[in-house]
Amino acid sequence: MNEPLAERVRPKQLEDFVSQDHLVGPQGALTSQIKKGMIPSLILWGPPGTGKTSLAQIIALESKRPFFALSAIHSGVKDVREVIDKARKSDGLFTTQNPILFIDEIHRFSKSQQDSLLAAVEKGWVTLIGATTENPSFEVIPALLSRCQVYVLKPFERKDLEHLLERAIAQDVILKSKKIQLGETEALLRLSGGDARKLLNMLELIVLSEDGKEVLINNEKVLEKVQKNTVLYDKTGEQHYDIISAFIKSIRGSDPNAAVYWLARMIEGGEDIKFIARRMVIAASEDVGLANPTALVIANATFEAVTKVGNPESRIILSQCAVYLATSPKSNASYMAIKSAQEVVKKTGDLSVPLHLRNAPTKLMKDLGYGESYQYAHDYDQNFVDLEYLPEELSGKVFYQPGENKREEVIRKFLGMRWKGKYPY
Repeated sequence: MNEPLAERVRPKQLEDFVSQDHLVGPQGALTSQIKKGMIPSLILWGPPGTGKTSLAQIIALESKRPFFALSAIHSGVKDVREVIDKARKSDGLFTTQNPILFIDEIHRFSKSQQDSLLAAVEKGWVTLIGATTENPSFEVIPALLSRCQVYVLKPFERKDLEHLLERAIAQDVILKSKKIQLGETEALLRLSGGDARKLLNMLELIVLSEDGKEVLINNEKVLEKVQKNTVLYDKTGEQHYDIISAFIKSIRGSDPNAAVYWLARMIEGGEDIKFIARRMVIAASEDVGLANPTALVIANATFEAVTKVGNPESRIILSQCAVYLATSPKSNASYMAIKSAQEVVKKTGDLSVPLHLRNAPTKLMKDLGYGESYQYAHDYDQNFVDLEYLPEELSGKVFYQPGENKREEVIRKFLGMRWKGKYPY
């Protein structure tokens, strides 16, 4: 039997699926849809090894639909069209019974490959289920994303992973031939990074490396059998999230040396260069902000440049941007401003737009006072007029508080001169 353990013990029905109660539990968002067979096209977004492929297969089995699968790594537009053609010729002729087309790692599909799916999804020839570890808002084209529901799979909790280990030991034919004792699980769980597939396959590796019938699993044995002497970096697992976190926090902390080190770790581990560049675009606005507005321009240019240049030269561009951001003055004032404003909006709801700020494209609107008393700032000295721009209930509310840096001190002085008495600048 050549199938790895993770494949042999893959759940075949909904009752066997571990975790993700918010999706497939008794009150899960997908549970009733699966039972009724009314499945929309959807994107399953979550960390690796959390059951995206298993869930897609279970959906197909439970809803009694034909199942077609493609891997975005190995498939092109021709493969997509061939599978769609096969799906159209299958038995599923009605909307509630149309075949399921599962695409693993759909974020790796190019725009043209994703475009080739649109007609099939739009016309109901297939129900698309895409699996991705990356944010679909960035990696899936808007036209396709708008035709799909997005469901987020959560990382496994410790109890879920230990349950998977115990179930595999109890149920798998090969493992049952040995007497396995789970003495310690910490090393297994840590090295798996929460990836159930990796966890189970490591368990099998350790068990099959033992000659006798009795196998004790402990931390020392796991580290001896599994852990490599080389630097570990799993671009789809826990390291992916930990190292990008260390990278961004080093930039935020103005440490270019640490930033470049963590960048090197990601590059050597084969991390997606667009993912790294995208996070720097966010950092340029969230952490540098108006203390150095050029940072956002540099970061955005970096994203464009690495997309065009590719590896290996992109490492130079990424390094330049990382050092630039790390050595820039910092301000999160704009980030805190929108965060504060959103909190107020959630509390106060849809406050009315003051009449003088409303658009008045029709005579009726003008008669109702829309736009009345509005004063055009450019008609006044220094292009400024003291006018109320917030809803009456929020008059004088401060959302943006300039940071303590050279540029925003200038902004603070400017606002203080303009808004004497209204805002405490």
